[in-house]
Amino acid sequence: MTTKRQKRGVPEGLWIRCPGCQETIFRKEAERRLNVCPECGYHFYVSAKQRIEQVLDEGTFEEWDAHLAPTDPLGFEDKKKYADRIVAEQKRTGLKDAAVTGNGMIRARRVAFGVTDSAFIMGSMGSVVGEKLTRLIERATEQSLPLIIVSGSGGGARMHEGILSLMQMAKVSAALARYDKAGGLFISVLTNPTMGGVAASFASLGDLVFAEPKALIGFAGPRTIKATIRIELPKGFQTSEFLLDHGFIDRIVARDALKSEIARAIDYCGK
Repeated sequence: MTTKRQKRGVPEGLWIRCPGCQETIFRKEAERRLNVCPECGYHFYVSAKQRIEQVLDEGTFEEWDAHLAPTDPLGFEDKKKYADRIVAEQKRTGLKDAAVTGNGMIRARRVAFGVTDSAFIMGSMGSVVGEKLTRLIERATEQSLPLIIVSGSGGGARMHEGILSLMQMAKVSAALARYDKAGGLFISVLTNPTMGGVAASFASLGDLVFAEPKALIGFAGPRTIKATIRIELPKGFQTSEFLLDHGFIDRIVARDALKSEIARAIDYCGK
């Protein structure tokens, strides 16, 4: 009598579908390529922690202001209380808020480094995000460090904090003006998505502005604009490629080349 063997299914999560080309791809192959589709080059979301690992030299990152955490100054409530939303997001993402800042090395060059993460309330800029970025810029100014900020924020200013969120746009931009006056080099890296108040403030103010391929970059989303002005938008509107053609960004840089491009730019600018 033979024993009937159970069929072995494919382990869950082994394959993923690419949103760019709709191909089913091997997850580990995409991860080996820094979470980039091997078929069409689509750049998947990566977390703040992964960004740090990809861009900075191994073991060199030293986080600044890790203790800062958001509060609920307005007692805001929509589908759920903002205070409860903060706690839920912190548990889900392992982040205190949507920004991580610190210093580290890029090809043995010391830099001040910040990254926003769209996983935490769409990377929106509340009081803590604005404060951490401002402190980052001020330390870069004091220590004469090149400044790198990787933006992955689709939420703009965080409505849950009202004017306290909106004022961060001006605060961070003012800190960048002082940094520029001191002769600093600011390289802004735009990723998918970089929208709203983030795009309308610090993300657009780099001495050099790099962007990942096919990233969505702009203020209001294309659907909102189309519904407002009621005209057909140009093909590729608000993508990295469209913005490069119109002079809004300086260069499109694939993820696997970003570290080298930043190091080269720092050397070229004598920083």
